Amino acid sequence: MARRKIEHVGIMVADMERSIAFYRDVVGLSLKGTLTHTNGVIRLAFMGFDQTGETELELIEGYNDSLPLEGKVHHVAFTVDDVEDEFARIQTLEVKLIDQEIVKLPNGSRYFFFHGPDGEWIEFFQSTRG
Repeated sequence: MARRKIEHVGIMVADMERSIAFYRDVVGLSLKGTLTHTNGVIRLAFMGFDQTGETELELIEGYNDSLPLEGKVHHVAFTVDDVEDEFARIQTLEVKLIDQEIVKLPNGSRYFFFHGPDGEWIEFFQSTRG
């Protein structure tokens, strides 16, 4: 099966440093890495409990400045073995794509987004981070 686990849950944040400190100091997560998206605007931080195969928390800054009071979960990502195969498969289904092509991050990880039945964002993600 090409889909293996929930890769990460993306949460939009207003202040990356403040959010990293919160999830580190209050929740107990470790910062696993940061990067600036290929668009040069969005900043990402990945956090976890340093356990093999864990689902990570992805903090996203710069995507949308108008966060609702309760915060905003942006998307749920699933690890896939082959993002090209999954992109081709999804295109054959009655699914609304968000990305019209596979996006490649500076670290080599690749992904694409599509909508679930209620408009939720779903990401298929092939990581180079192990």
